[in-house]
Amino acid sequence: MGSRSITNTILLFVVVGSFLKASLGATSNDSFWLLKIQSQFNDSMGVFSNWSPSSSICTWNGIQCSDDQTQVVGMNLSNAGLSGSISPDISSLVSLQKIDLSMNHLTGLIPPELGQLQDLQELLLFSNYLSGHIPVELSYLKKLQVLRLGDNQLTGEIIESIGELTELRVLALAYCQLNGSIPSQIGNLKQLKSLHLQANNLGGTIPKEISGCQELQDFAASNNRLEGEVPSSMGQLKSLEILNLANNTLSGSIPSELSGLSNLKYLNFLGNRLSGEIPVEIVQLPQLQNLDLSSNNLSGNISLLDFSGNINLEALALSGNSFTGGFPKNLCSQNSSLRIVLLLGNHLSGNFPSELLKCSSLEVLDISDNNFENELPAQLDKMQSLTDLLLNNNSFSGGLPPEIGNLTNLVSLYLFDNMITGEIPTEIGKLQKLSVLYLYDTQMSGNIPSELMNCSSLSEIDFFGNHFSGPIPDTVGKLKNLVFLQLRQNDLWGPIPISLGYCKKLQTLSLGDNKLTGSLPKTFGFLTELTLLSLYNNSFEGPLPESLSLLKNLTIINISHNKFYGSISPVTSSSMLSLLDLTNNSFSGPVPSELALSKNLMRIRLGHNHLNGTIPSQFGQLNDLNFLDLSFNNFTGELPLQLSNCKKISHFLLSNNQLSGMAPSWLGSLNDLGELDLSSNNFTGAIPHELGNCSKLLKLSLNQNTLSGQIPKELGNLTGLNVLKLQRNNLSGTIPETLGGCKKLFELRLSENTLTGSIPPELGTLTELQVILDLSTNNLTGEIPSSLSNLIKLERLNLSYNQLNGQVPESLGTLTSLHALNLTHNHLSGKIPKTFQNFPPNSFSDNNFTCDGSSCPLTAQHELSNAAAAGIVVAIVFSATVICLYLLYLMLRIWCKWKQASIADGGNGGGVVIGKDGDQSDEYWDLNKIKKKDVSVSMTSCIFNQDSMSRESSKRILV
Repeated sequence: MGSRSITNTILLFVVVGSFLKASLGATSNDSFWLLKIQSQFNDSMGVFSNWSPSSSICTWNGIQCSDDQTQVVGMNLSNAGLSGSISPDISSLVSLQKIDLSMNHLTGLIPPELGQLQDLQELLLFSNYLSGHIPVELSYLKKLQVLRLGDNQLTGEIIESIGELTELRVLALAYCQLNGSIPSQIGNLKQLKSLHLQANNLGGTIPKEISGCQELQDFAASNNRLEGEVPSSMGQLKSLEILNLANNTLSGSIPSELSGLSNLKYLNFLGNRLSGEIPVEIVQLPQLQNLDLSSNNLSGNISLLDFSGNINLEALALSGNSFTGGFPKNLCSQNSSLRIVLLLGNHLSGNFPSELLKCSSLEVLDISDNNFENELPAQLDKMQSLTDLLLNNNSFSGGLPPEIGNLTNLVSLYLFDNMITGEIPTEIGKLQKLSVLYLYDTQMSGNIPSELMNCSSLSEIDFFGNHFSGPIPDTVGKLKNLVFLQLRQNDLWGPIPISLGYCKKLQTLSLGDNKLTGSLPKTFGFLTELTLLSLYNNSFEGPLPESLSLLKNLTIINISHNKFYGSISPVTSSSMLSLLDLTNNSFSGPVPSELALSKNLMRIRLGHNHLNGTIPSQFGQLNDLNFLDLSFNNFTGELPLQLSNCKKISHFLLSNNQLSGMAPSWLGSLNDLGELDLSSNNFTGAIPHELGNCSKLLKLSLNQNTLSGQIPKELGNLTGLNVLKLQRNNLSGTIPETLGGCKKLFELRLSENTLTGSIPPELGTLTELQVILDLSTNNLTGEIPSSLSNLIKLERLNLSYNQLNGQVPESLGTLTSLHALNLTHNHLSGKIPKTFQNFPPNSFSDNNFTCDGSSCPLTAQHELSNAAAAGIVVAIVFSATVICLYLLYLMLRIWCKWKQASIADGGNGGGVVIGKDGDQSDEYWDLNKIKKKDVSVSMTSCIFNQDSMSRESSKRILV
């Protein structure tokens, strides 16, 4: 009895012990470590809400225990919103077989202590923010089958000892920052089925040892820096289904040995430097579904490729190579699965591929950027499944076939940059799914058909650069999904339809360069999504509708070169503006200060209007402003100091206004200034020497003001200056020698000032001067420097109205580009260079030149004029002599008759008796009234008049 009691007691202890081991063994020790691991995490989703010492850990969220509940074998906290770091104490859970902490926000290092988990089979840490290197200790995990560490911030190289994980099936290290090369030890992973290394910085070559991975089905190493050739040994990977090596720098030819990949379904070599022809065996791989060889240096006639052995092909992409010929053979069989063909950017030619018309399954066809030509076939509608048709940038001609309207599944149609003519067929209105229609830069004409407005799915229309005419259809408002409308550079006329305002999703409206008229409809106020409004170069008129102020998303407005008038306030309400161009209209009134609320404004162009008032000081808040054009308006007042804050401004154009005050010194602080035009204003004071700090200045125009003082020598620091205009001011002093530092000047105008001193020889170093060198109407003295002969590109030289003396340097005759020369009104002397004889005399007048011989332009012209004058005088004198002799003859005859009459009527005492009806006596009576004295005076006057006429004729010849 006693022995039985002892036995029962021992049995009870065994049973209780087993129960305690079962109930506490997985809790007492592991719960301690689990709670310690938990302390390193931040729980944003409450995943640890039931992690309590009072409950069995096998019921805790994310914890998996063994079948006998004695060990923790799994931890799955994927996508649990955890942050923090992975505790090294996780190595204390020695029975763990799977750890999944993927898709969280974990940071820090991967604990090397994980290498102690000898039973671990799966380690999933992908899609976190883990950093550092891959611990070499992971190679101790001899049972590991799945290692996924991708989509982290890991750096360093792939550890060579990775080859010791001989049970590994999945190795995923993609989307990290790993460098180095792919270790050759990868070839030791005989069980490996999936290898993902894409989107790292891996370099070097693909190891040929990879052929040892005989079970490999999926190999992706795209978007790295791999180089060298594709190893031919990869053809031994008989199980391979996916091979993606896109976007590397692989070179050489595609190895024909890849034809041994009988199970290959996906082959992508996009974006490498592969060359040569495509091995015909590749395109006949029986299981191949997707082939992408785009963006390489491949060549050859692809019409020789035969796809007859491949009925599973779904996508073919050969874009961006140098392929020639027409279209591959047998690409579309009767049972073809082909859905996508991308052949853009090659040198393919010929007619539209008739082979494609057999592809009833084809959904996407892109043969753009090739040399296809002639008309599009009417049989296009055989491709009933087509959703995207891209034929742009070819030489297709003829009209758009009406059968295009039968492609009822068509979503996008790209025909731009072809030579297609004729009108848009009305049948296009049947394309209810059409979303994108790009016909720009063709030669199409005619009206925009109203039937197009039935394509209710249209979101983008681009007809830029055609010959479309007529009005915009009144029913355009039916296109409720329209986002982009580009009708620029056509011959459209008439007003903008009121219904356009009902296209409430419209974001881009570009109607520039047409013949549109009328005012803007008030319904524009409904286009609240509009970001770009371009109406430039039309004949719109009237004031802007106030409803434009409702368009708060506008970023670009260009309504320049129209006939708008009134206030510009309606287009200044958007605080999103980056560009505003109202040039060449008739806007009036002040510029609203509210315009400065658009903090992103970079370009303001208000030139050639009738705007007045002062320049808003609030413009100084526009820190990104780089172009300000207020020229040809009626602005008054001084330049606001606040504009000095616009440090990015490169074009500052204020010419032809009524601005006054001093030219401010702060202009010199605008370091990005490339063009400054303050001309034709009322600025006074000196030219600020600080302008010499504007090292990027290309054009400086301060002409036609009342500036005074000297030309700052600091302007010579502007080594990139192309144009300098300071004419018509009150500048004095000498021309600074430092201007010789402006080596890129091609136009220099300093005329109509009161400059003194001599012409600096340094101007002769400005060898890029071409348009003009104008120093006229000053008080310059001294001689013309011979260094000006270096200005071999100069076309016009004006030194007139100064006090220059001495001789004209003979070397100036080498200026062969010179076609306009003015040296008049100086004190120049000596001989004029012979090479200047082709210039007119008035180029040298009012000087002290002396010249002789036929080579002198002044003498040659003068002698010619005197000879002509002498000839005229001789002719006139001869004519006058003949006339006088004839008059003398008449007088003698009269005298003779008078003598006869006197003898016959001697009884009358010598008086003259005139009969009442004597006609003849009347004739003689009138002649006898002409006294000898009168005749003498008349003759003398005649001769003097002829002499005077000869002088006037001579003057006319000179003129």
